[in-house]
Amino acid sequence: MFITFEGIDGSGKSTQARLLAAHLRGLGQDVVATREPGGSPGAEEIRALVLEGDPDRWSAETEILLFTAARRDHLERTIAPALAAGQVVICDRFADSTRMYQGLTRGDLRGIVDALHQMMIGIEPDLTFLIDINPAEGLARARARCGHEERFEDFGLEMQIKMRTGFLALAAEFPARFRVIDGARPPEEVAADVAALALTALAQGPRA
Repeated sequence: MFITFEGIDGSGKSTQARLLAAHLRGLGQDVVATREPGGSPGAEEIRALVLEGDPDRWSAETEILLFTAARRDHLERTIAPALAAGQVVICDRFADSTRMYQGLTRGDLRGIVDALHQMMIGIEPDLTFLIDINPAEGLARARARCGHEERFEDFGLEMQIKMRTGFLALAAEFPARFRVIDGARPPEEVAADVAALALTALAQGPRA
């Protein structure tokens, strides 16, 4: 089964992805935990290009191509082999993030994102958790990390607000695979909800 986590910056999705992976491993599941951009050596190199530096370093169109290239390498080298081996893949971000960051918030480029995705990637997750949080709180959390991958945080609160609205609309567009989770609660409460929903989905099996 292919499970992804989405959400605005600072939503806690990375923490929840790690907690779910640990929980499922504790139950005996064979789990591959990965992330985007990244998840394979080539994709990790592209990650540094798109997450660091000046906010205006790349146009949205160029970013779409970079993210698609990273995703293709990630799919070939990590995701597809793991799924073929019967493993559970848990990924921190996937194509939905590109639909939001480049396809919506920096111009009306969703059609380009979806066309490239269909041409070069061709798969969607079986289950997507959207960790939902107030944009101001999420941005404050993200900036408190004081990391070096801050290029998208530097676009500011307006972009975070657009992304939250966009993610919620995306969840409504794909209700069969999205589960919206309130991320403003203690991490252990969020994790309990996520684990319960994931176990139900695993018992039902991958989507057709």
